[in-house]
Amino acid sequence: MDRQLAEVRVLEAEVAALMLAYEEMLAPVEDTARVQKSCQEIHQSNSEEWKSSEDLRSNLGHLESELLFLSMLTDINISNYSKKTENLTSTEMTEKSIKKVIQRHKLSGNCHMITFQVEFQILEVQNKENLSSVITDLNIIMEPNAYSELSEFVSRAEERRDLFMFFRSLHFFVEWCEYRKRTFEHFKEKYPESVHLLEGASSSYMGIQSTSQPGFELVIIWRIQIDEEGKVLPKLDLLTKVPQQALELDQKGVIETAPLSFRTLLGALGIEVALESLIRTLCTEENH
Repeated sequence: MDRQLAEVRVLEAEVAALMLAYEEMLAPVEDTARVQKSCQEIHQSNSEEWKSSEDLRSNLGHLESELLFLSMLTDINISNYSKKTENLTSTEMTEKSIKKVIQRHKLSGNCHMITFQVEFQILEVQNKENLSSVITDLNIIMEPNAYSELSEFVSRAEERRDLFMFFRSLHFFVEWCEYRKRTFEHFKEKYPESVHLLEGASSSYMGIQSTSQPGFELVIIWRIQIDEEGKVLPKLDLLTKVPQQALELDQKGVIETAPLSFRTLLGALGIEVALESLIRTLCTEENH
């Protein structure tokens, strides 16, 4: 529709030029050249405008495809964005041929189930030799969620004014959360009588109860940590809950050393196989 409207405008301009030329044909002969030149200028002006519109539409389509690709790659979707630019000028800056520009950006979006709002300020300094830019202020607002690990990380990113680290770590953090959720749901469906999720599928805890030995229970604590450099790492621990009688009979200290043995098992087999092995030790033949 936009293309057709643009073509209509071009035709209307040409018709108007022809009407003007027809009226001017009644004027003296010396004005004919001026009329023809006017028609040519109008036609050329509309053609250039149409060409510019095509280029703009092409660039817009290219940017939209790049944005879609980045959203698919990072799982980060930007829903709103605004930008304000302020030029800093003074006599001293002008004399030194230094130009300073402050850009204030504000955006909001989500990464899967986590929503965020980011406000940051960029100072650009340009002189005859080069152009430099630096983030001078960063404010991150996270919607309340069940992931307490993000609170400390967000404060650290704001303090360092590291916008790239925030988005990169958020992407990997959400990936690990989704993987943990899928893994817990898988074992819950496979061993419904033995496995229970203490706080639902998004919980960081998974309980394993023995179907043959009441009172014997293992709890998997699966946290997702973000270190000082923004690297996202899973951390799994094992807690044991056994009757006092079983502790007294465990002369070799198997129960006491179970958490350490579980970490060794994780390093050798990986998360899923280690959890599978742990669950199967507490399941009866009917659960296999």
